[in-house]
Amino acid sequence: MAVPIAVLDCDLLLYGRGHRTLDRFKLEDVTDEYLVSTYGFPRQFICYLVDLLGATLSRPTQRSRAISPETQILAALGFYTSGSFQTRMGDAMGISQASMSRCVANVTEALVERASQFIHFPKDEATVQTLKDDFYALAGMPGVLGVVDCTHVAIKAPNAEDLSYVNRKGLHSLNCLMVCDSRGVLLSAETHWPGSLPDCTVLEQAALTSQFETELHKDGWLLGDSSFLLRTWLMTPLHIPETPAEYRYNMAHSATHNVIERTFRTIRSRFRCLDGSKGTLQYSPEKSSHIILACCVLHNISLQHGLDVWSAPATGHMEQSEEEYEQMESVDSEACRVRQELLLSHFS
Repeated sequence: MAVPIAVLDCDLLLYGRGHRTLDRFKLEDVTDEYLVSTYGFPRQFICYLVDLLGATLSRPTQRSRAISPETQILAALGFYTSGSFQTRMGDAMGISQASMSRCVANVTEALVERASQFIHFPKDEATVQTLKDDFYALAGMPGVLGVVDCTHVAIKAPNAEDLSYVNRKGLHSLNCLMVCDSRGVLLSAETHWPGSLPDCTVLEQAALTSQFETELHKDGWLLGDSSFLLRTWLMTPLHIPETPAEYRYNMAHSATHNVIERTFRTIRSRFRCLDGSKGTLQYSPEKSSHIILACCVLHNISLQHGLDVWSAPATGHMEQSEEEYEQMESVDSEACRVRQELLLSHFS
């Protein structure tokens, strides 16, 4: 005769049913230095997240005991910035590893729900002009609305569609398409693309392309590297520069595009769950994509709070997407005309 097995709550075993919330860890009981070293962010930033996400994280559940929004946020930040569920962190907050995993899931979804609030292109003319002016101040490249590139984040092998996530290095990954401004603020982040897709294919299928071809500004462009095709709204480097104007264009392009390489380094440095040092993200592609997007939201919020300025030097290059791309040739005559006009008007 089969014996029924009871599924027990780890926190219930530890602390009993009398506790309605898990608040053993008190934010006010620790120093700012401890918060930054353990969770990656100072007190003011954490309090802002509690205010921002508190209502969502306090939603009624079927569970008899709730974990406070503050504790959920600390658990999630601890994972994002360390890349692991550390036992000492769970012990300090009075929750089990299983509960920490639930906290990460809850906070991740709450941040993803707010992605469009924090990651978007400016719409008013004054802000758009400021965006262009800031880029122009970097290296003299006019009309720039953002720099675009892809980066891979390693994930565990999914159960389904396994080969679609295998990149050219034979590793499972998500290929993430991002755009940032001159300060490294993300203006667009699509984190769900399978690692087998080359950058040019990701961009071709991305919502970003639809935005720029149907809605967004006609008097400016993005800058992309040679893994992308030249478009009227996407300026790429010249293949083989021959004239002084072409060399100047390529130099200004490279110096400006370097912003997104530095942004990728900053995000990986802040959010160690993405840098591969603790192994791959041990989630499905969908959940891994949400974790990456949640970190992107936190990156932008941190910049709004004056945090997370460039954490790596401007020189050097972060490893780009996992593919070894070939130079892409454009067959768009209008795009070639736009680039040629740019060369003549600003670099000749």
